[in-house]
Amino acid sequence: MEKIRIQKIIAESGHCSRRKAEELIAAGRVKVNGRACTLGDKALPDKDLITVDGEPIAKVKKRRLYYVMLNKPRGYVTTMKDELDRKNVSELLTGLPERVYPIGRLDRNSEGMLLFTNDGNFANDIMHPSRHISKTYRVTVRPDINDDQLVMLSEGVEIDGRKTQPATVIVLDKQPGRVVLQITIHEGRNRQIRKMCEAVGLEVARLKRTSIGPLKLGMLKPGEFRELKPDELRAIRNAITKAGG
Repeated sequence: MEKIRIQKIIAESGHCSRRKAEELIAAGRVKVNGRACTLGDKALPDKDLITVDGEPIAKVKKRRLYYVMLNKPRGYVTTMKDELDRKNVSELLTGLPERVYPIGRLDRNSEGMLLFTNDGNFANDIMHPSRHISKTYRVTVRPDINDDQLVMLSEGVEIDGRKTQPATVIVLDKQPGRVVLQITIHEGRNRQIRKMCEAVGLEVARLKRTSIGPLKLGMLKPGEFRELKPDELRAIRNAITKAGG
């Protein structure tokens, strides 16, 4: 049997994404047969004992892969365990026989679609910067929006010292002191939508992610989750393949 890179074995076990596994290895938290490993090391998944923080990772063959969509309500943090004892999304994922973890995140005051999986390769494919998988948000801003602000949001604004990629911005509803926008972006920087709006002088009153690539939140109620359907899984995999060039 051919040896495999340790971060790939960890990802396929469902413990975390490949990128996170690389961070764990670099931090010295991963051992193979009791010895610390380094990036680039390989192992035999069925023979070697791989541990993270002293705990063995699950054997790949015994796991069923899950792909889950959650409609995250406001007030929950995107983490499986919170040291500050805040409400977290793991409390909503009841009844799943396997441990899954979020693909990306939504901040505490944001809501809408979050994907979860125990397939590390799938998670890495969606999150990898080169993929540019689209994400669409319904954003309520105050007090009003003008043409210049719309153009700036669409063409890109500077946040955290770097300009955002072009976005698609559509005005869905406009009332005195309140505007509802649909914004589609193709990157996933930290709190990107909020920072983009702040950069052009808009206050975000509500932020809801309605789609990721071809996946739509639809009628899924806040706090509820479901597994992706086979056609949805095929669609998102096709989007990943096309985005990868």
